Amino acid sequence: MTTKAVFEGLVFDDNDQPLGTSFVGDEACYVINDDGFMRHISAEKIDGQVIDAIRHQVEDNKDLIAEQTIKMIGDVDLFTHAIIQNQLENLDDQFNHLLSNGIPEDGRVYLGMLGFKIIVNYHGDVIRVEQPAAPIDGED
Repeated sequence: MTTKAVFEGLVFDDNDQPLGTSFVGDEACYVINDDGFMRHISAEKIDGQVIDAIRHQVEDNKDLIAEQTIKMIGDVDLFTHAIIQNQLENLDDQFNHLLSNGIPEDGRVYLGMLGFKIIVNYHGDVIRVEQPAAPIDGED
């Protein structure tokens, strides 16, 4: 069971209103204001959908992610590349760590400033995950 809302501050309803968080017992929930009725949706449900979407994107782009990470680091040695590849191959461990520890508040604020946003309907189904994108070569 999730003990925190991993993406707190980054989840919005389909009217672009940020969702609050609360607990029902010891279960973390996102709270959707549905015309005055406060729907409590399990954070585990929403966070799991987001993690699955991110997992699919990472799995589909492992080589590109490794290449771009090495460029960002500026180190192209064989060991660095192997470490990055290993981390990408062990996604379950990475996501379990994320679910257990959450994203630090500073990280969530930074993601929000970059434009990362999760849009859900009042059932708690993720409609879309908006993510910042790098500009295409030649664009600003």
